[in-house]
Amino acid sequence: MTSRLVLWALRSRFGLSAVVMACHMGGLAVIIVGLWLSGFIGRLGPHWIDAIAQASVYPLLAALLGVVLAVRDRIHYFSWIDNTRKPTPAEAARLAALPMTITIRGLVVWLPGVVLATAIFTQVVPLRALWAIGAMFMLGALESAGFTFLVVDRLIRPTVPVISRILGGRTHWSSTVLHRVAITWGVAAAMPLLMLITVLGDPVAAAQDRMRTAIYMSLVGLVVGTLATGTLARSVAVPLVTLRRALDRIARGELSVRVPVTTTSEIGRLEHSVNELAENLAERDRMREVFGRHVGTEVAERALARGVDLTGDVRVVTALFVDVTGSVELSTRLAPQEFVERLNRLLSVVVSATEDNGGLVNKFEGDAALCIFGAPITLEDNATPALRAARRIRDEVNLGGEFDIGIGVARGSVFAGDIGSENRLEFTVIGDAVNQASRLTGEAKQVPRRILAGRTVIDAAAASERSRWACYQAIQLRGRNEPTECWTDHKPPDPVDDDAPRSPAEP
Repeated sequence: MTSRLVLWALRSRFGLSAVVMACHMGGLAVIIVGLWLSGFIGRLGPHWIDAIAQASVYPLLAALLGVVLAVRDRIHYFSWIDNTRKPTPAEAARLAALPMTITIRGLVVWLPGVVLATAIFTQVVPLRALWAIGAMFMLGALESAGFTFLVVDRLIRPTVPVISRILGGRTHWSSTVLHRVAITWGVAAAMPLLMLITVLGDPVAAAQDRMRTAIYMSLVGLVVGTLATGTLARSVAVPLVTLRRALDRIARGELSVRVPVTTTSEIGRLEHSVNELAENLAERDRMREVFGRHVGTEVAERALARGVDLTGDVRVVTALFVDVTGSVELSTRLAPQEFVERLNRLLSVVVSATEDNGGLVNKFEGDAALCIFGAPITLEDNATPALRAARRIRDEVNLGGEFDIGIGVARGSVFAGDIGSENRLEFTVIGDAVNQASRLTGEAKQVPRRILAGRTVIDAAAASERSRWACYQAIQLRGRNEPTECWTDHKPPDPVDDDAPRSPAEP
């Protein structure tokens, strides 16, 4: 069925009844043509008109009943489309069962007609030929019912994405792939072959009539079988190809991919599951990103890998502490929003300089930040990148001209790991190096270059970085018994102006 015909059948008041009646009338036509080719009509004798007229009464009444029921079905099953709303769970469940409901009802309507037609023809045909007549009508009824199931199942396919979301991927027992394959086999192979056997076994028909009818039944079987099998193969192969491509894209990280839910069978459930998989992976990535923004990418990866275990170890790290000078006065002078915007620009500089040098911004403390080099990711040399980051932060903040800051850098053994409880964890570093960096920051606010580093940091740094630093003085830090030897970086030489006038002595 083409997409345009399907949409018409769904939206038109008589669309469903037209489709169902076409299926059953087609089955009846196949039977009548088969009986005519087999010579059955000729064997009715002079009373064939009366017999045909009597046998036609029930099909006409059944057709009228079928139209009434199909129109009622259109209202009962598809009223939510007319009202432009989503179906309720009960309506969605009824619609999923519609193909089997109409099929069973069609068989119930056919059976009395089969009995009545066979009884009427007992008056004009030999009794030994009645089994062939009855079998032909019964097989035609089964063929019509099976074909109706496949057509109605295809008819409701545009509604499947909607009802699938309502039902959460649940399926009706009749919509499984197994049942569809069995019905397709019956329509495409079993029924045509049984009709052929019935025709060839007719004890009254002449050999020429049997041969002619057998060819006709074979052609009908080929046409119907091709249509039914092709529809089944396409309904299975196309979604599987779509699913394979979608999974390939998901494996490449394209988590926005979604596949249309095309059926209420296991394949439709699989399509629904693939969409759920993509949504869950996208949500997990979003949570990972948000988590990483709050605690740092390295800490986030570490937490996701280790779960909720409270773990940590003692290691030598370099701590860098940044604090704003006069932030209280500045916050009272500026509007809150403007102050926060300035502060965010400062912290962006801190984060960028720290992460570019392999460090971790462990926490923000108001207008201050603690950065760690050497945990949780171990660095072979954590002093040199810390000093580079300190210089970069100071230089970029000075260029912005919005804040005056102090930076302290210290090195030593700390505990680096998780603290808290099973319900709430935080990665942190605890040790003297962190305390010393905080104390140095307060003193650095009074130093012209605004950076102070402990001697242990300078001694551990690479020679190229160490040459940029000079001993400032020994400072008595709060909480320490002995003065701390502090270092600050050299002021870079002023650039040479090639256009400036030179004295005669200059080369």
